[in-house]
Formats: sequence, C-alpha cells, structure tokens
Amino acid sequence: MEQLQTQGIGLPRLGLGTFRMQGDTCRTAVESALALGYRHLDTAEMYGNEEAVGAAIAASKIARRDLHVTTKVWNENLAPDAIRRAFDTSLKKLRLDQLDLYLVHWPAPKMNLPAMFETLMKLKQEGRARAIGVANFNIALLKKVVEEIKAPIACNQVEYHVMLDQTPLRKYLAAKSIPLVAYCPLAQGRAASNETLMAIGKKHGASAAQVALKWLLDQDGVAAIPKASRAESQRANLEALNIGLDDEDRQAIAGLPKDQRYVNPGFAPAWD
Repeated sequence: MEQLQTQGIGLPRLGLGTFRMQGDTCRTAVESALALGYRHLDTAEMYGNEEAVGAAIAASKIARRDLHVTTKVWNENLAPDAIRRAFDTSLKKLRLDQLDLYLVHWPAPKMNLPAMFETLMKLKQEGRARAIGVANFNIALLKKVVEEIKAPIACNQVEYHVMLDQTPLRKYLAAKSIPLVAYCPLAQGRAASNETLMAIGKKHGASAAQVALKWLLDQDGVAAIPKASRAESQRANLEALNIGLDDEDRQAIAGLPKDQRYVNPGFAPAWD
C-alpha cells in the first residue's frame, strides 16, 4: 500500500480507526484487519482499547518494522510529567517498545504549547516515539507549533469527508509538507446513503462509502482511518483503492454540502 513519507516515517494511506471499539470486539477487528493486509492502526489513550489493540498485534506475529501504530495523549494529560506517564502507560498496554506516531489528541484551554512539545520532542529524540504530531489543531495553533516552536509535526489528524470542507487547513498543511489524516472519513456512516455518492458508485460498480473514501485518498497528502469492525467492511475499504473517479464524479462530489461537522466535544478552541 502507498505510504505518505513524513518526518522519517512511512504512513500507510489507509488505516484502521478503532474509536468506540472495546475488548474482544476490538481485538477481533484488529486481528481481522491485519490478516487482510492493513498495516496502519490508530488508537488513543481515551479510547480505552490499547490493551486489545496490543493483544491483536502480539497475536498477529507481524514483524514490528512492517506495522505502523498511532496512539494519542488525552487533553487532560498535557503537562510534561503527565505526557510521560500517559506515554509509558500506552506503550505498556500496546506491548510495544516504540511508538510510530504519538499525537496530542485535542487542544486544551490554557495548555502550555512550548512545554508540551519540548516533552514530545524529547520522546522522539530518545527513540521512544519515531514521530510526533497533533490532532484537531486549527491553523492558528498549527502556526504556533510549526513556525514558532519549530516542532517536527508528522501529521494533523482531523475530521474530513465529502461533506466537510477542509481546504484552508489542507493548503496550510500542504505548504508545510504535513499530511492530513482524515478521521470520520465516511461522515459517521452518512456517506453510505448519500444519493449522489450512490449514483457515482453504481457507475463504477462500487458502494457510496467506497466512493467517499477514494475521493479522500485521491488527494495529495491525505490518509484516512475509517473505523470498521467487520471483515466485510474492512475488505470493502481496501477495495476502494481500486476505484477510478473521473472529473465528472469529482464535480458531483464538489456539489455536496461542505459544512457538516459531526465531531466537536465542545472544549476545543474554535476552529478558524
């Protein structure tokens, strides 16, 4: 699978998101995805499933160098000491000696950005995290992190799908050679029943969800991490890579509403 090269790591363009997967359900889903060929797994301290993900990785016997694992520190643990404790806990639960990518999950009010990123950069310098990054950061915050603090950000993970425009953010990230990792890439399932996407899918012998996913993955510098607990859905997402969308398809997708945001916990600073 094609990878995005960023800050010394290769990020597979399509990964498995694990939000709201727990226990045996999560472990089974991750084992299934790995068996199908997925090599990019995304979890988080807040998801409460790192142990299940770690168990699935251990059972897979896949060489560590062939696997990309991302986890995230929750926004209540952004003080330097708390970041280190959270990192150590995540690493232990995942049964790993090193993380491929460690993200700040959400920005928090009154966070000390220089202190946070000094800690994260030390984790990278120590070789415990191969790369560091952020999630849910707007352009104003990114400018502080990238231009003032000079942190080596490997990605910004944000909600992005056919019904949400992220053009200003994408342009900024592209100018800094930072990939965008799209979560909720299927608009929390809403893409699957969209009539425009269904019509495009019919033309290509594909589902509406596959069309939505391929639209994202056709964009430079964009990766996607759809959550999929069933093997059939995981396989369908992989098969989306084979669809060839044309200009007419992209024009139809451009006509969809682009102001539909489905994830906002309320505590994050307002978006630009």
